[in-house]
Amino acid sequence: MKRLALIAAMMATPLGAHPHIFVDVGLEGIVDAKGQLTQIKVTWAYDALFSLLVTEEKGMDLDGDAVLTPAEEAQLAGFDAQWVPGFNGDLEAQLNSRALRLSGPKAPTAVMREGRIVTTHLRDVAGRPSLAGKVLILRPFDPSYYTAYDVTLGVSINGLESCQVSKREPDLDSEMRKLQDELALLGRDQNSIEMGFPEVGANFATQVVITCAAS
Repeated sequence: MKRLALIAAMMATPLGAHPHIFVDVGLEGIVDAKGQLTQIKVTWAYDALFSLLVTEEKGMDLDGDAVLTPAEEAQLAGFDAQWVPGFNGDLEAQLNSRALRLSGPKAPTAVMREGRIVTTHLRDVAGRPSLAGKVLILRPFDPSYYTAYDVTLGVSINGLESCQVSKREPDLDSEMRKLQDELALLGRDQNSIEMGFPEVGANFATQVVITCAAS
């Protein structure tokens, strides 16, 4: 709630151009029988306003009851999985401080739940590294901060019981003050803000730390 309140306060000012989309995130590491990390499953639950805009644009939910038919959900699946080359899926992954290479999105799904679009996709982990005795760090964020991600839907490791999950939250008050100072340097012209908006998304990112015991 504090995160949303701070973001809302920023958006209420003339300088507050971002973010525009709010997403609740869930993360699941999938481990094989050898203890190797094979995939990461990502869940995104979009805010109600963005969900409404998407369904309206696609001509869905014409009766406005925020319920999609199975056919509409099947048609919607993958709408957020059409990534341009070089896009990292707004997710950074590190194992013992070394970056992991992730594939593009696979097996996308989409449903509508209580007026919000909830999607999932899988990302293969290159090399299938072992997690035993290592620390996996996941950070979902949009560098431009156009989209704000909040890790509220749970984090788990499927296939390995020796891992402990914790979250390191950013100092939102401090980062908001820094952002307002940077925006103040751009003046109050909207075009200047949009063109020069600093890439501060990482500063507002939750860091998910998954520590696995040695085998």
